[in-house]
Amino acid sequence: MYHFTALVTVLALMLYFYMAVRVAKARARFGVKAPAVTGNADFERTYRVQVNTLEWMPIFLPALWLFAIYVSDAIAALIGLVWIVGRALYMVSYAKAAEKRGPGFGIQALAASTLLVGSLVAILWRMLHG
Repeated sequence: MYHFTALVTVLALMLYFYMAVRVAKARARFGVKAPAVTGNADFERTYRVQVNTLEWMPIFLPALWLFAIYVSDAIAALIGLVWIVGRALYMVSYAKAAEKRGPGFGIQALAASTLLVGSLVAILWRMLHG
């Protein structure tokens, strides 16, 4: 069973849900009516955090689960927590200023890359070494 990875998956989804709520609140606060996604820089940064997180989910989630299956549930979960921390830092930093988003982005990109490359190596290793 992959309990740790499942918990991290739920935490990642909860963070994404929180980001979506932030976008809805920002629409109301800054008067950006749907379907518009521009018109206020503060809203646009909040929106981009949510959309960028959505763009990374198809990389992060499958890599997280493949790593858990082929390497380790606990290690996948720990790296997944690093990804979540990176995304949260990205969210807070980007909300302040676009120029400040780099560290959070880098942390989550490194975590996702580690999961992806680690999964690939483990899959190939098992294929070649039975």
